[in-house]
Amino acid sequence: MKRLITLISALLITGAASTFARDWVEYEGKEGPGLGKHIVFVTGDEEYRSEEGMPMLAKILAVHHGFKCTVLFAINPADGTIDPNNSSNVVGLEKLKDADMMVVFTRFREFPDDKMKYFVDFVNSGKPILGLRTATHAFQYARNPKSPFAKYTWNSKEWLGGFGRQVLGDTWINHHGNHGSESTRGVLNPEFASDPILRGVHDIWGPTDVYGITHLPANARVLVHGQVLAGMTPSAEPVDGPKNNPMMPVFWVRTFTGETGHTSRVIGTTMGAATDLVNEGLRRILVNSCYWGLGMEDKIPAHSDVRIVGDFNPTPFGFNKFVKGRKPADHELH
Repeated sequence: MKRLITLISALLITGAASTFARDWVEYEGKEGPGLGKHIVFVTGDEEYRSEEGMPMLAKILAVHHGFKCTVLFAINPADGTIDPNNSSNVVGLEKLKDADMMVVFTRFREFPDDKMKYFVDFVNSGKPILGLRTATHAFQYARNPKSPFAKYTWNSKEWLGGFGRQVLGDTWINHHGNHGSESTRGVLNPEFASDPILRGVHDIWGPTDVYGITHLPANARVLVHGQVLAGMTPSAEPVDGPKNNPMMPVFWVRTFTGETGHTSRVIGTTMGAATDLVNEGLRRILVNSCYWGLGMEDKIPAHSDVRIVGDFNPTPFGFNKFVKGRKPADHELH
């Protein structure tokens, strides 16, 4: 009897550990073109609520398109809650070993070397990468500037512009539009109107401002430019003057060849805050981008299903405005 009680207690402890130790969320696609493909989302930014927007996008890709999606979060190790202000503890980066694509939305992160290696190995794997908003300045190695991965820092002199410029196409430059008062209208580039990523895409708008983008490489194709609007609604008028002449790129694609000689398809955008993702056009271009990144452009529907799965009430962007106390399990499908 004593042995049975001990066994039951051990099982209960194991079950509890399994539940509370899960620091990421996974969505298994059941049907659709994405079956058999695994997309890993690496989140962690203090301002634009990637911890809210990326689970929502992952649910769409899983439920409507069949992809398996894993979302990783910045975690407070003391209580297991999601803490975007923790810049060194995104848990589960080893999931990238089995990923077919990576979506990255981080800001000024500094991962421990043994964890960062998973990220770097993926960058050099030849597999596709999608970077959103602050991914242009995804890393900042301040505590350990002698790390072998310090060159990924956004203002690196060793690897000019770090991960943002070298992989995505550009690093942090500036707020080209006035932050918090001038929103962004996405203007499709007529030169690439037939690009499969733009299939079914129209009316892109987001309340975040246009970023300065000035160093895109020659192999980048700018699919969407950002028109700076004089207000925070989709109907606001464009700002007069040089801010829109010329307009900055807000969505582009390119290829990147890593240290191992493998070449990746890369998608970059300076949009993507959780509040931006209320916009159907932006959700659709991001979903289409995942298809394209994975070499599945021939399977992009005429009008990709981007209906939001469940409830989505994004928190406004801003520092220290994230919802306290949430855990990855709170983003499970119900």
